[in-house]
Parts: sequence; C-alpha cells; structure tokens
Amino acid sequence: METRMEIQSKPARRLEKSLSLLGLSLGYFMVLLDMTVVSVALPAIQADLGGGISGLQWVVNAYTIVFAGFLLSMGAFADKLGAKRVYMGGLALFLAASGLSAAVSTLGALIAIRAVLGIGGAALMPASLTLIAHAYPGPGERARALGIWAAVTGAAMAAGPVAGGLLADTFGWRSIFLINVPLAGISLLLTFLSVKETDPKPRPSLDLPGQITAIAAIAAFSFGLMEGETYGWGSAIIMAAFTLALFSGVLFLMVEAKSKAPLFPLRLLRIPTVSAGLLAGMAVNIGLSGILFIVPLFFQQARGLSAHAAGIALLPMMIPLAFNPILTGRMVGRMGARIPMTAGFSLAAAGSLLQMWTDGNTSYTLTLIGLLLIGFGVSFTIPALMAAVLSSVPKEHTGAVSGALNSCRQLGATIGVAILGSFLGAGPSLIAGMHTSLLAAAVIMIGGSVLSFLYIGRKQ
Repeated sequence: METRMEIQSKPARRLEKSLSLLGLSLGYFMVLLDMTVVSVALPAIQADLGGGISGLQWVVNAYTIVFAGFLLSMGAFADKLGAKRVYMGGLALFLAASGLSAAVSTLGALIAIRAVLGIGGAALMPASLTLIAHAYPGPGERARALGIWAAVTGAAMAAGPVAGGLLADTFGWRSIFLINVPLAGISLLLTFLSVKETDPKPRPSLDLPGQITAIAAIAAFSFGLMEGETYGWGSAIIMAAFTLALFSGVLFLMVEAKSKAPLFPLRLLRIPTVSAGLLAGMAVNIGLSGILFIVPLFFQQARGLSAHAAGIALLPMMIPLAFNPILTGRMVGRMGARIPMTAGFSLAAAGSLLQMWTDGNTSYTLTLIGLLLIGFGVSFTIPALMAAVLSSVPKEHTGAVSGALNSCRQLGATIGVAILGSFLGAGPSLIAGMHTSLLAAAVIMIGGSVLSFLYIGRKQ
C-alpha cells in the first residue's frame, strides 16, 4: 500500500518529468527552427551577401554536413561522459554561434558560423534522445514521450517559415538567428533543474580515426553533389571529391570493424530494424529537406510572394508536424512502427507527385493539398522511425544508435538539398527544375515505404 509521502511525490515526479521533456524538446525545437527560418530567408541573404544557388546550398548544408559528421561522436560522448553534460554543452555552443551568425558581413563567414552551429546541434540530438530513453524505459511510455518530443520539434517546423519570413521582412535576415538565444537559455535552465544525468559508460577511448573518416566521407560527397554543376560532373575536382568520399567511407567501415570503442558498433546493423531504419531516416530527410529548399524559392521567385507570405503558404506542410506526432506516438505504442511508417512515406510521395502539377499560375488549392499530404506523411514517419530504432537495441547502445540514425537523417538532408537543388538549377526554367526535383523526391519516398513495410519490426 502506498504511503502518503509516495502519493504526494507522484505529482512532483510527473512535473519533473514534464519539465525535463520540455527542456529536451526545446533544444531540438531550436535546432529545427534554425533550419526552417533560414529556408525562407535565403533570397534576403542572397540579396545582402551575394552568391548563387550553390552559395545558398552551402548556407544550408554547411550546418547539415557538420551536423551529420559529428552526430556519431556526440552519441559516443553522451554514452561516455553523460548525456546531460553533452546536451548542455551543445546548448551553450548553439547559443553563442547563433549570436555570431547575426553579426557576419560576408557569405563565407556565415557559412563558417553555420558549420559551428552544426557541432552544437550534433550534441543536442543524440543526447536528448538518450535522456528520454532513460527517463521513459517502457516501450509504450517511450513511444508516447517521443511523440510529444516530435510534436514540440514539429512546432518548430511549423513556426519556422512564418517566423523567419516575418522577421526577415520586418527586421532583416540577421534577426532570424537571434531568436535562438532566449530559447537556448530557457532550455539550459530547464535541463539543469529537472533532467537527471545518465551513468557514464567506461570506454577505452574516443574513436578519432572513425570521426575523421566519417566527416571526410560526408563532406567530400556533399561537395561533389553541390558543386557538380559549377565545375562540371566529369571534371577532375568533382571526380576527386567522389573518389575521396568512397575511399573515406570504406576506411570508416574498416576502422569501425577493428576499433575497441567504435563510434557505431557495426554488429547493430545485423538488426533489420536498425539497418532499414538508417536508410529510411536518410530517405525521409532527402525528401523533406529538399522540398523545404525548393518550395520557398518557388513561392518567392515564381509566384512573387514575400518571405512572410511564403512562410504562411508553407503552413499546410508544417502544421501537421506540430500535432500529428502525438497521435503517431500512441499508434506506435499500440500497433508498432511498421504501419505508420509505411503509410507516412506513401502519403509524402503522393503529396510530392501532386505538387508536380503546379506552376506559377496554378490555383493554390492544389498546392495546399499536396503540402498537407507531405506534412502528414512526414509526421507519421519520423516519430515512428525514432521509436522503432531506439526500441530495437539494448539501452547501453541508445546513444550510439541515435547518433547513427540522426547522422543518416542529416546526411539525407544534405543530399536532398544538394541533389534536388541541382535538379532545380539544371532545368530550363525554375518550374521545370522543380517538377524534376519533386519527381525524384516522390521516388525516394516510395522506396522508403517499401523498405519500412518489409523490414521495420522484423526480427533477425
């Protein structure tokens, strides 16, 4: 029978858990907000600092390349040093770099600071997921918590284009980076007061060769994709970039196979949900990030909308990301992740195909339906994917696997902006390039749907 003290302490424990979940969600809210506010401010940045499509791609991808490259190390750091320490360190770095982003005077300086932001963001993602996994050990409880986490972060996706457009139009593009400062401060305070530290796991050493080869592979591959149009796809520099990417990727696998403390234990790839989940995470972000790069440019350059109006026009895709993950978390808790992921990828593919039929004169109704389908599709897919992969490995590997999953997702974001952006620039017109890009996004989403149905939740 429960004592009075135990009964009284239950509301306090619930409040502490709620505050900790809010603090952890706010950190990634800030990371995603930074991505989405930038998407609608790109024309304003270009007008002020110069640069073509390639320069704008680097503004977006300097962040995601570093983010993807450091996620594996940050997952290992979270396991070794304690996830709370890593999370708070990432918040502090993100706060400082956001303030510096508002003070730059050249496009090159902005790209460099965006890379530093990527390091801070990389610390936040795996550490927050590890802390949530430890605070909510039961599969159903964890799925619901991840649904709330995804909904809070999805709210950033919804708020970002509108807030970014309004800020860019009213105060200039520099103001979009300053909104991270108070958010980081609130998250730091909540995390310090309410989040419990995880037990550090003894590791022989950190895998520096693995980290170097991972970043080299990601950076070289991204450079080749983004600069192919500039230098020519058959040029020596682009061929050298792809060769370096392949060599570094193979070397990474060899290093990880022999390392006593690998960034990512390769034996986890024998778990079908993990291996399929990593590919699915890459696929969903190729589509989402590519579309977020293309559609705001379409709204502003083909339809003549202001940055603020373009942000509002994007809302049908973004709003489902703010509320639907809660429903998805409950669905995953009851039926598992395979069906929500399969359905989510299919909806996103359908929305991309529908958006292909639009141009500068098409009724916005068609665009609205297409964006809604994409938004609901992604909001079914991502929280189900997170829950499936984290629940498929032992607790001691949650940091490493969450780092690997989100590294693949961010690599997907980089590939999405690079490839779909290249299709956009290579077309005879903006509209033709957009149609090609959306067709590619749809094909990738269909592949994600098939992959999810066949392998997610399957046993070895």
